[in-house]
Amino acid sequence: MGKNIFITEDDESIRALIKVALEGYDHNVYDFETAEEALEMAEKVKPDLAIFDIMLPGMQGTEAVKKLRQNDKFKKLPIIILTAKDSEIDKIIGLDSGADDYVTKPFSVMELMARVRSQLRRTEEQTVNYKELGILKINTDTREVFVNNEPAVLTFKEYELLIYLIDNTHRVVTRDELLNKIWGYEYTGETRTIDIHIRTLRQKIGAAGEYIKTVRGMGYRISKD
Repeated sequence: MGKNIFITEDDESIRALIKVALEGYDHNVYDFETAEEALEMAEKVKPDLAIFDIMLPGMQGTEAVKKLRQNDKFKKLPIIILTAKDSEIDKIIGLDSGADDYVTKPFSVMELMARVRSQLRRTEEQTVNYKELGILKINTDTREVFVNNEPAVLTFKEYELLIYLIDNTHRVVTRDELLNKIWGYEYTGETRTIDIHIRTLRQKIGAAGEYIKTVRGMGYRISKD
């Protein structure tokens, strides 16, 4: 699936060359002559990767990179800088501004495409799956639970209960449904088991325990409201 890629380059011929190459990989390409235009569009269409020339009319590329990094939405955005300056200090300045990689002019389009693929691949590998509800945050890859960024240690069943409730946010989940889904259809124990686990779960997740509501005569639902 194509990514949203921003190109900011004041040389129209270079900009067009990069755009054609990226579109050949089915990416959605947004091209700009100035950094100001790119930053404005970034608030409307979130880029998956950005390419900035350093020498631009108005705001310099390195300054634009710094501004993006100051915004939480773009702290992990892969950014490649293009520079006609190939001295070591210029490369360091570009990377220190917050860029992830650099390509010096004149450059090979194939090399630039390889750098783009590398950055996109790195980002995808670092993607962490989270479920969030108010002050509650769950890393579903590692099965870690955090309340106000502090870890909460849950048993296997407590974790499964929490995930099932969150996956059914705002819906009342009956005790029988929880027994069937978490303990399995062959479970022959009492529904009291659910109440005990819910009580300990509430205790372990502290302030977020208030999110788990008891619906008398029916079961439970989870909501931060």
